Amino acid sequence: MTVFQTKTKTTKTQTRHGAGLRTVHPATTIVPLHGEIDIFTSPALRERLLRALRLSTGPLVLDLSRVSFCDVSGLAVLVGTQRRARALGITLRLAAPRSQTVRMLRVTGLDRVLMMHGSDQDEPETYSLPAQTRTGD
Repeated sequence: MTVFQTKTKTTKTQTRHGAGLRTVHPATTIVPLHGEIDIFTSPALRERLLRALRLSTGPLVLDLSRVSFCDVSGLAVLVGTQRRARALGITLRLAAPRSQTVRMLRVTGLDRVLMMHGSDQDEPETYSLPAQTRTGD
């Protein structure tokens, strides 16, 4: 079963002892996704992402770190969401996609259309989500 949660983070966080500052830009909406994105779960995902777009005023980040599978219907939802986001002036980013999803994006050429950060085939420091932003509402 796939679970979709949305969390809007509008504050800055700082690690203890001044080790570093990790900023989540104001009004960034992070949507953690879990499980499989396929023909059966895509309609619910589409509705959830449209709702997230309606509530967003800044970047929309889809946390794919716990997505175990994504088929063509899932990619269609991501592309449709990206197009709607762009029309609204919102930047869509895919965070931490697993290798299967990265391969699918590369084979289809969508890696040139959808911004990816922190995939398991990227450099590990490229992008990571603060732990506190992964919780749902």
